[in-house]
Amino acid sequence: MRPFKLERYFAEYEFKAPYLLSASDCESLRLGELLELADPETRRLWDGLSLGYTESPGHPRLREAIARLYQAIRPADVLVAAPEEAIFIFMQTLLAPGDEVVALAPAYQSLHEVARAAGAVVRPWPLGLSAQGWQVDLEGLERLLSRRTKLVVLNFPHNPTGCLPSRRELEAVLALAERSGAYVFSDEMYRLLEYDPSRCLPAVCDLYERGVSLGGMSKALALPGLRIGWLASRDHDLLRRCQEYKDYTTICSSAPSEVLALMALRAKETILARNLGIVQANLALAEPFFARHAGLLRWLPPQAGSVAFPAWTGPGELEPFCRRLVERQGVMLVPGSLFDYPGAHFRLGLGRRNFPTALSLFEKELGEI
Repeated sequence: MRPFKLERYFAEYEFKAPYLLSASDCESLRLGELLELADPETRRLWDGLSLGYTESPGHPRLREAIARLYQAIRPADVLVAAPEEAIFIFMQTLLAPGDEVVALAPAYQSLHEVARAAGAVVRPWPLGLSAQGWQVDLEGLERLLSRRTKLVVLNFPHNPTGCLPSRRELEAVLALAERSGAYVFSDEMYRLLEYDPSRCLPAVCDLYERGVSLGGMSKALALPGLRIGWLASRDHDLLRRCQEYKDYTTICSSAPSEVLALMALRAKETILARNLGIVQANLALAEPFFARHAGLLRWLPPQAGSVAFPAWTGPGELEPFCRRLVERQGVMLVPGSLFDYPGAHFRLGLGRRNFPTALSLFEKELGEI
């Protein structure tokens, strides 16, 4: 597989730069904060935890809690794995050389690179960009799909743009996939971070029999260090084959992480309200910031999630500016080239509490232009 450009960039700066202005997750919970949210049962599980192996598909109570996030999913329809592992396992299980994959673009690199490395022919499906912002291009998708299409890869709310289609648009996407006989893999890591709860889309695994939803604790629930995610699907044979593949990766998840994930899912309303409060406060700062620098930057408001993908319109190239920003101000900003996206865009993370300070240092560097 080709080097993962975004992760290599993070490896260079994530633990050196004091301010991650492009982080996609929300402010991580501390262990003490999470333990304070525990109900009596999960606290007993934590206090009596044995550090042995866990069940390969995931702790039964954890799978029950995950299944409650969906409408048509039972605990048996859930496979627990690290989110990146889940992507890898699914792609390796489903795809064979020569299969055609249509993948939303721009995207987190593993959502298309694992498929390409497995020998699939990957056809990017670019988001549209208009005066109204980012949007899905249904006509473009229809042109890309054929009877040869094995898989369609989605991600809503979208990383890095924050795009969120309507339910009607999502159902149109699934209807096109069904017409081609394709599976649909839906990265839903930012689901439940909708600014308007009425716009929360149903999970693809609930809407589509060949749909597979990827969920996890890293983004909306602010617990990336647990390394807990999952696949949810009503296709039992596919999920069984994914579990058989997992026997060659991690076999099972971390016992402490599974109990802590269960604890968080039972307190999800409190955690989500906290995280949405951070994102919305930072959005309120971002809009006037971009208005002040309209000659250098173009604000493209996200519709959901914890990231945005504004544009650089100033002089010079964006990548050297990002390097100067992190070296001189300690602020890491991710250029859109790391998503293989043409044009000078950058990912803006909205989920961290030090966003106001990072934004002021960003502004200081802009003042040097």
